[in-house]
Amino acid sequence: MIRHSAAEEIVRRLTEAGHQAVYAGGCVRDAILKRPYPDVDIATSATPDQVQALFPKASDPQGKAFGVIRLKQGNHVFEIATFRVDGPYLDGRRPSSVTFTTPEEDAKRRDFTVNGMFFDPIQNRVLDFVGGKADLESKVIRAIGDPTARFTEDRLRLFRAIRFAVQLGFNIEPKTWEALGRLSPESKNLAPERVRDELIKIFTSPDPARGLDLLHDSGLISVWIPELLEMRGCAQSPEHHPEGDVWIHTRLLLTHLKNPSPILALSALLHDIGKPRTSRTEPSGRIRFFGHEGVGARMAEEIMRRLRFSNEQVESVVACVANHMAFKDAPQMRVSTLKRLLARPTFVEELELHRIDCTSSHGELDIHRFLVAKQSEFSQEEIKPKPLVSGHDLRELGIHPGPQMGRILGQLMDEQLEGKISDRNSALKRAGELAG
Repeated sequence: MIRHSAAEEIVRRLTEAGHQAVYAGGCVRDAILKRPYPDVDIATSATPDQVQALFPKASDPQGKAFGVIRLKQGNHVFEIATFRVDGPYLDGRRPSSVTFTTPEEDAKRRDFTVNGMFFDPIQNRVLDFVGGKADLESKVIRAIGDPTARFTEDRLRLFRAIRFAVQLGFNIEPKTWEALGRLSPESKNLAPERVRDELIKIFTSPDPARGLDLLHDSGLISVWIPELLEMRGCAQSPEHHPEGDVWIHTRLLLTHLKNPSPILALSALLHDIGKPRTSRTEPSGRIRFFGHEGVGARMAEEIMRRLRFSNEQVESVVACVANHMAFKDAPQMRVSTLKRLLARPTFVEELELHRIDCTSSHGELDIHRFLVAKQSEFSQEEIKPKPLVSGHDLRELGIHPGPQMGRILGQLMDEQLEGKISDRNSALKRAGELAG
């Protein structure tokens, strides 16, 4: 069922040495579902010392105390874990101690039934002590044993349950869901980096909109991104947004995404986050959101930094949120301004955000079609040409670094993009004219 020559060789060597060894966890689940399984984890009756005796190159990156050894074979790094029972989870993340045990007891300490199965590649059979196969067939995410105990051991499992539900298209079993909602306030002590990683997986899944629903209904959104709740009930003008309030509009955007990039997913989620704080109703009754893109960009940055996103990710999403209203002016833009828009590092994500934003409101896609046509019309060299002159060239003309140099370089690039200057000599001449 699972074909992986390097993993099978590890299992074979462990077995020949008198130990039991099997594949464990997610790879078994994915193989049964006929999904890709990039990683194969191995569980064994061998102790860490016995594993290292068989595989001298195996490393111990602080995992030996938990019965985990890492072994690199070719391009793969395998985790080889001894069957264990965990002691109390005093920090809500890791057990305070582990005791080596049998495969059946090991399965019972795992998170969800669909992740608690083993596969013996030598005998080509699944070992299922927790009803995982039945829940796969029923498309159910169910905590193993007592849901409260499983979630209390590691509160990140609150997010993982939702992540598996949206990645696999499964429902969360009622008792598991009840415990999830009841314990969601306790997620506040999780490391932001761990939550961030789960949120990325949820919103880049095949069904980001359902991910938003489950995060909201469970109470996890109110703990980690409470700003999103401000969108609920924030009315919009029916002529521009017949779909409803800002929350409904945002959720509708997410329905148009399937396995999006993290940048596009987060830009869609946060693009109108500033609307509730800028909402104004005119005497005519029309609702306006002046400057919501700027307010939203600042809020998006605050949210993402709170969740420890990388600088690059923050800058990209902030750019998408800040620029998402600029597209309406594209047909009236000067050629240079339009080319600068097309040259933005996040333009691909911005263009798709514009498309689904329009699709989720008034439905007019004329500007999207215009920009797609301009992408085809302009070559990459026309959109991002090499500057004809540099700051060094301007210094030789007697123009000193500062605001004036910046303005001249910007004007020269605009004229280059518009085709008014096309060679170095004419650019230098024009620079002299601009310098006065």
